[in-house]
Amino acid sequence: MYCVRGFTRARAGIDFGYRFFILPKTELERSRVLSETPSDTRHRAFPSMEVAPGVARVEVVFVNAYLIDVSAKSWVLVDTGLPNCARWIRRSAQRRYGRNTRPEAIILTHGHFDHAGSALALARGWDVPIYVHPLEMPYLCGRSDYPPKDPTVGGVLAQMARAFPDHGYDFGDRVRALLMDDTVPALPGWRAVHTPGHTAGHVSLWREADRTLLAGDALATVNQDSPLGMVVQKAEFRRPPAPFTTDWGAAQSSVEHLGELRPTTVSAGHGPPVSGPHVAPALTDFARRLRPPRHGRYVAQPAIADERGVVSVPPPPPDHVKTAAAVTAIAAAVATVTLARRRDGSR
Repeated sequence: MYCVRGFTRARAGIDFGYRFFILPKTELERSRVLSETPSDTRHRAFPSMEVAPGVARVEVVFVNAYLIDVSAKSWVLVDTGLPNCARWIRRSAQRRYGRNTRPEAIILTHGHFDHAGSALALARGWDVPIYVHPLEMPYLCGRSDYPPKDPTVGGVLAQMARAFPDHGYDFGDRVRALLMDDTVPALPGWRAVHTPGHTAGHVSLWREADRTLLAGDALATVNQDSPLGMVVQKAEFRRPPAPFTTDWGAAQSSVEHLGELRPTTVSAGHGPPVSGPHVAPALTDFARRLRPPRHGRYVAQPAIADERGVVSVPPPPPDHVKTAAAVTAIAAAVATVTLARRRDGSR
């Protein structure tokens, strides 16, 4: 199934003008870039770390992408991070697989700007397809924008989200639909598990052999509602990114389904990985305790979507946060994260 170009407001390969830089935070992550020589420092890659055999997590500012080994010479990229990050992701891949490498395919857990932002640039440069769930296709084929974000849910991420886009993209014939049998092209041994709620066509990736779960934004492993949580990056199960989650009932069911898989390693779209025998019972307990925000646009009534895209959304609730307060919160959060990472980088 290929994408048919549409004519909505969705953009193709939008450049938001973002420029991001990041320092490795731990000795393990520093070890992944120790191959740099002084002449390489102008071409730094994003830090990466192994989260499971043959699976490397690449930190793209505040979101994760994944390099998955298929064989000694082939691999697949899962998610692509923010806009304007393609060259750094390419360098991370080159560090792992060698020069002139390219994946067999790009798999997107969903199409939000922080997961699909560099997808088209990478797919064009590598000449590879992009795969998504069929219900995610409208947002990546130019047929629909996503439901409007909801900054009224509260928390630091909600305030930051005021500056984030919620539009779709038009990736043209680069994007293709995953098969409905849960298989993942070019990734034998992995299943695409439909986990709607954050978006209608969200998928998580599951490898039964070692019980490894790449959860995407079906959940988070960091507290994104707290400034301290975002700085400290304590690994803990938390609800999916609230300002962009548009069906909380489906999100709850998806987390319950992931808990039934009994994973031993979970790595999400946001936050550090968690691994060990405690993970399965912890995830089951989290699924039991998960609740939507106390208030918000989609808490009582979800957005309705189908294969055409968004069908209807509930009316927006009153938003009492002034523009100045929102800007202050964003600036404070960014400054806090930047200072913390600078301190970590100087150690």
